[in-house]
Amino acid sequence: MNHLPKPAGEGLRTRVFQIIFESDTPLAKGFDIALVVTIFASVLVVMLESIASLRADYGTLFYWVEWGFTILFTLELAVRLYCLERPWMYLRSLYGIIDLVAILPTWLMLLVPGAQSMVVVRLLRTLRIFRVLRLMQFVGEGRLLVDALRRSTRQILLFFFTIFMVVTIFASVMYLIEPAEAGFTSIPMSIYWGIVSLTTVGYGDIVPVTPIGQAITVMLMLIGYSIIAVPTGVFSAQVIRAIREDRYSDEACPGCGHERHEQRARYCLRCGTWLDETAPDPRLSEEERKAWRYKHGDEERDDNGSPPAR
Repeated sequence: MNHLPKPAGEGLRTRVFQIIFESDTPLAKGFDIALVVTIFASVLVVMLESIASLRADYGTLFYWVEWGFTILFTLELAVRLYCLERPWMYLRSLYGIIDLVAILPTWLMLLVPGAQSMVVVRLLRTLRIFRVLRLMQFVGEGRLLVDALRRSTRQILLFFFTIFMVVTIFASVMYLIEPAEAGFTSIPMSIYWGIVSLTTVGYGDIVPVTPIGQAITVMLMLIGYSIIAVPTGVFSAQVIRAIREDRYSDEACPGCGHERHEQRARYCLRCGTWLDETAPDPRLSEEERKAWRYKHGDEERDDNGSPPAR
């Protein structure tokens, strides 16, 4: 079902709708670019306000600037709802929810101190830049990656389960052979050490002190280096598979049986046979085309509605 927003009526609402929701005119594109720049500016203010030294010197300025952005975005959302035929449907859409969440933190600050730090979610509104810069074709590429991730979910989950079992076994052994003074006070703490060692992060807060424990740590680190590329390989294989399915057809050539032609291919790259079995080969003569249509139940008929004479 199509849930694209529609203008509320003719006149002013339609003109406002074309400026706010469309980007095929210079004025509409200018509005979207100005909106994106304003969003970046508001997020920058929140980031600067989180620095203690700047907050001490310019806290009052940041406070009023943030309220200015909030009032501006609130008015912008009100105008969006004003020019829509079904404003509640827009509020339930992805962009509507993002627009609403972007202004709520500052208003909640009146009730909940510190809620203004959540204003960074306003950065999500920059998703509109996809529409401004005509980047919607990249959405298809994103769907390809999501589809590859979905296909590789089982393999990745199996991989992580196996890794967790390996870490648990190593952690249990370390808990038995290492003293509590070294940090191995429990099996969960040892599992924490195992994950840090396997990923080669090495915080250094839990360190084995016995020679056997140090040898096990070396083994675990080497295992981490050897398997770190496994989930990446699984995901990459699924991405390649998705690209091939999107680019190549599974239908075999009717002439030689060769498969894996590109989706838009018309002739077999091996024997040159016409691949589209629903239409005649344009290289055929007129008589051969008539014979092809008659053979496939699509024979031409004369003015009296009868098939041509053979």
